[in-house]
Amino acid sequence: MKKKLYVFAMIAALLGSMILTGCGAEKQEEKTAAAPQKELFISAAASLTDVMKELAADYEKANPNVKVTLNFASSGALQKSIEQGAPSDLFFSAAQRQMNTLEKAGELEAGTRKDLLLNEVVLIVPKDSKADINSFNDVTTDKVKRIALGEPKGVPVGQYSEEVFTSMNCLDAVKAKAAYGTDVRQVLTWVETGEVDCGIVYATDAAISTKVRIAAKAPEGSHKPIIYPAAILKGSKNKEDAAAFLAFISKPEMVKIFEKYGFQVK
Repeated sequence: MKKKLYVFAMIAALLGSMILTGCGAEKQEEKTAAAPQKELFISAAASLTDVMKELAADYEKANPNVKVTLNFASSGALQKSIEQGAPSDLFFSAAQRQMNTLEKAGELEAGTRKDLLLNEVVLIVPKDSKADINSFNDVTTDKVKRIALGEPKGVPVGQYSEEVFTSMNCLDAVKAKAAYGTDVRQVLTWVETGEVDCGIVYATDAAISTKVRIAAKAPEGSHKPIIYPAAILKGSKNKEDAAAFLAFISKPEMVKIFEKYGFQVK
């Protein structure tokens, strides 16, 4: 009888220990789940969509306490939203103009601006196009009835496009055929779907699409160098993590990721 009581007592003690252990684990899980997660807001040019998504995912894996929220649009639209007080910790522009404007307005954190990437301007056509478009000069001929361009006031690729055609002395003729997109990805989509005969995008945008082909690169010296600057914003409430993210994507091992999407690291 005593032996049975002893066995029952041991079982009860063991069960009690397991319950306490389980409760302790649950409390630890609750404590972990309750740990505050910081949110990092990044405003990036539309042409950075694919590479930035991959970089953000890698950063979140390495920093599970940080949630990266990405906002993609034309650099001009992002500049305006930042000026109007939209939450943003980091800004990645596809051109110097928008970053210069923010810097003059005192919107950038001093000493954080850096030139990050280089890109190229290319003329693209639908992959199955039979129009025999092989150069920028072809845009002014009967081969092209409609060309997609970025809206030049706020879309850097549109500004570069106008520089190219101005250098060729044919901007007015091209404008007469132009359909203007709100960002470079809209231009790409119009060419992919065949809504236009051709369009001008960055080499990186052409590289991610299986529905277009590059007809020609912009003539050498026909536009300003395409440099992508990045900077922490003065109004950021999370400057430490913004600086950490910028340092993370600037590591030598990240070069391969940028190159995978067609960018050149400056």
